[in-house]
Amino acid sequence: MITPPAFDLTLVAPELIVFGTALVVLMVDLWLAAERRGVLIAVSLLGLAWAAWMAAVAPDGVSFAGMYVRDALARAGQLLALGVTAAGVLVAPEYLRRGGLDRGEYYVLVLVAGAGAMLMAASRDLLMLFLSLEVLSIPLYILAATARGNPRSQEAGMKYFLLGAFASAFFLYGVALLYGVTGTTRLPDLATAVARLGSSAPAAAGLGLLVIGLGFKAAMVPFHTWAPDVYEGAPFPAAAFMSVVAKVGAFVALLRLFPLTLGALADQWRLLLGVLSAVTMIVGNLAALTQTGYKRLLAYSSIAHTGYMMVGIAIGTPAAVAAVITYLAVYAAMTTGAFAVAIALERGGGEADRIEDYSGLAGRAPLLALATAVFMVSLAGLPPTGGFVAKLGVFAAAVEGGGPGGLALALIGVLTSVISVYYYLRVAYVMYAGEAAGMVRIHASPLVNAVVLLTALVVVQIGILPAAVTAFAQQVGGLLR
Repeated sequence: MITPPAFDLTLVAPELIVFGTALVVLMVDLWLAAERRGVLIAVSLLGLAWAAWMAAVAPDGVSFAGMYVRDALARAGQLLALGVTAAGVLVAPEYLRRGGLDRGEYYVLVLVAGAGAMLMAASRDLLMLFLSLEVLSIPLYILAATARGNPRSQEAGMKYFLLGAFASAFFLYGVALLYGVTGTTRLPDLATAVARLGSSAPAAAGLGLLVIGLGFKAAMVPFHTWAPDVYEGAPFPAAAFMSVVAKVGAFVALLRLFPLTLGALADQWRLLLGVLSAVTMIVGNLAALTQTGYKRLLAYSSIAHTGYMMVGIAIGTPAAVAAVITYLAVYAAMTTGAFAVAIALERGGGEADRIEDYSGLAGRAPLLALATAVFMVSLAGLPPTGGFVAKLGVFAAAVEGGGPGGLALALIGVLTSVISVYYYLRVAYVMYAGEAAGMVRIHASPLVNAVVLLTALVVVQIGILPAAVTAFAQQVGGLLR
């Protein structure tokens, strides 16, 4: 009998390619003049495309002595992370040139953060998950402070770093507690040990601390307070990227940790996650009602959508897990697209970050306004968009498999979605009914237009023909069976 190697590098090829691409971009940037930085974009996209192909075709398996796993969840998370990373590369160049921020390290940081999210999706060990979380987080702290001459950007980076450090400490302390109770950090062994030992205060505390660490990355209430300030201070491309890639990493880790690993202990964590989900939906939507800034609106929107996705985590059935994967794909498309539209606008040499800046956009850029309307309708969860399909899947799974608690979560989700219609469609109303904002200029580069068009098509396609995405998501849900 041939024993498979403990360190099979072919399984981790997608991550190695992305890390290698980041190194190549870093070295090439040293030799390029500023006007030739388009080469960095091409190199980044080629590396990401190669990594995506490898992630799609690489066989399932376990490597690095059981710390790394390639399965349906890892594949889904990695493909989502790669798509978000590619969008983060595409939307940045024009904005960076306008703001005097066109430096090659931006693309390096985006690539490294994307690789961190990929590793989180494939982590099968708590220590591996912690290291992956840091690989994701540290570049995001720097990206938030990319605008070195902007005090708000520096403040955003510092806030994100300090609060992120606390969250990482909570996560690591949770790992230590679980290791002390069970003697292992491997997720399969952890599930077996906790089930054998039964309920204990240290184990429950350890799981709670892990929720705090991952909840911070997902902007879950009450660990959400960083999001509005960081989004507002960070440059638009950085805010667009971090708003999605952090959620991809956090939610695939939550899926791996709770429904897929600790499903037998659902009675011990379902109530906690359900309460956090309900509070997050309520707080995110109510706070968004009063926002006048576009970034802060999208920040509270992202918090609300965290609550919707947490419904699926709390329910933990195969249908709920599949619904969360579908929701992540839709969220990535509609949020990236909504940010990309804002990147194409400029007010007085700075960012167009007020909702009133979108006034009359339909008369000046009808296609851009139409795409924005599609994103707003999808974020509100209205048909025939992907947002409707995503919310329907999560709420249906809650009603079917969650008992009275699931029904309550679904009702809260529906009611808060109704509230969200007001602030999302307010943006569309301003674009079509308001007078053109005279100080706002449009800088829709071909790359930004491509991202807006592609994300809008994805949102509409999933809304009308969701079968391809939902079938792929069901493979992840099948891991529970």
